[in-house]
Amino acid sequence: MNRREMLALSGALAAATIAGCTGDGQSSAETETASETTDTATATTDTPTEGPSDEPPTGEPSVDDERLAALAAGNAEFALDLHRQVASEQGGNQFLSPYSISVALAMTYAGARGATREQMEATLHYTLGEDVHPAFADLRAALEERETTRNPVDGGEADAFRLAVANALWGREGYAFSADYLDRLDSNYGAGLRRADFAGDPDGERERINEWVADRTEGRIENLLPAGSVTSDTALVLTNAIYFMAQWARTFDPEDTEDGTFTALDGGESTVPLMRQELKANYADLPSAQAVELPYLGREVSMVLLLPDEGEFESYERNLNASRLFGVFEEMRERIGDVVLPRFEFETEVQLSEALSNLGMPAAFGSDADFGGMAEGDGATLAIDEVFHKSFVSVDEEGTEAAAATGVVVESSLPPSWGELRFDRPFLFCIRDRPTDAILFYGRVVDAGAAQGGE
Repeated sequence: MNRREMLALSGALAAATIAGCTGDGQSSAETETASETTDTATATTDTPTEGPSDEPPTGEPSVDDERLAALAAGNAEFALDLHRQVASEQGGNQFLSPYSISVALAMTYAGARGATREQMEATLHYTLGEDVHPAFADLRAALEERETTRNPVDGGEADAFRLAVANALWGREGYAFSADYLDRLDSNYGAGLRRADFAGDPDGERERINEWVADRTEGRIENLLPAGSVTSDTALVLTNAIYFMAQWARTFDPEDTEDGTFTALDGGESTVPLMRQELKANYADLPSAQAVELPYLGREVSMVLLLPDEGEFESYERNLNASRLFGVFEEMRERIGDVVLPRFEFETEVQLSEALSNLGMPAAFGSDADFGGMAEGDGATLAIDEVFHKSFVSVDEEGTEAAAATGVVVESSLPPSWGELRFDRPFLFCIRDRPTDAILFYGRVVDAGAAQGGE
């Protein structure tokens, strides 16, 4: 089937649109009412262009606040850089939370000096200087406004939407951390200092940190810090945890889910459960790709799915940058069509020191690292030992559950170093906070057969 036939497009639609069913599982488009208004974040009633140009659209974050817009743009650029780097190193399905990683590293960056600071700033695309910290505080406050919503179908017993973020700072007992540094992390990240007996009981403290992470992610992220990652030389561990669980604004009907073929990046085929529904959604027909946005309950957070043309996945993934990703967001218009999407569930576990070094910040991990802003006196003896990241994603007929955590382990010394629209083929996906355009999660599925959870 021609890919242009996979999504039946309607003409220009009226401004009013249904807010979306909240759990009835119906798959047919429903009647609109004049009193229901279209979400203005991306859905518009503009007359569509006659077809895609040869050049991909470009755009900027939609948030009006200049500081938040700069933060969202830099975070998206870092997200895509890191995704490409990790995907090239590891291959297979990938799922990261660039937001989690960027926050954990921003707390570390707050104590960086000299070349270490400059490299982190360039690699992480921090364009605001010291303003990056209040910008993260603003974003944290904005995300906290995404209210937890109870599911009306079960009488309000279970959450239908939840987004929770937490930060923590674990410092060695007796270590003289800079008061200014601690104040900055507390006021901007809500990360008060927790003293830890790294010298006397490093493994016990590692387990304590892991328990904190598991608790903040509803048990989805366990053992973030592996055995041996915390030692008697550990001075500081900075952690971020993010948990997301949301029901689709329009759920898929399980009765419409059927087994189908997914063609992996290497050409291999597997049989996977393919969910299907006809719906009204933001859609874009782009050069070399199609995009559709599936909102969650409340419509402030959504999943944007990008389906490159057959044979174009690697080229599209390689050339996608922040400006083009925001261009996708801006290009999408409300249309009606069918979406066929596999259920999928998988975890990603990575250590990011090599990827981050390759992206341009090796100084932070070496003997010449300068984190003089962290400690009273000789902070230049501190260096990042490793950045640990684990994530989980599950997508089914009801919605999405996603969780991630990042741990930055800082040591006081380092040992010597020697250096229809059918998503039945590889696709990229991200979870964005629509009011701020913050990329909360970003990933790819190149083999859905390997992403079937416990099946």
